Amino acid sequence: MLTRRRCKQTDLLETRLAAEAKRLREAAESLPPGGARDEMLRKARQAESGSQMSEWLRSPGLQPPD
Repeated sequence: MLTRRRCKQTDLLETRLAAEAKRLREAAESLPPGGARDEMLRKARQAESGSQMSEWLRSPGLQPPD
């Protein structure tokens, strides 16, 4: 029987997603314009959006996004 690997996350999801977005943007800067760069920038935007949504969902008042 397979056992599931479990790891305790020490950072908040918002922090991890923001760091991933920053890493992707920095990596995209080193690439020439094209498909690979566009894909990295798209993933960075998705990570930023996910970070903002997670932060919004954790807020006490659940105010709608601007």
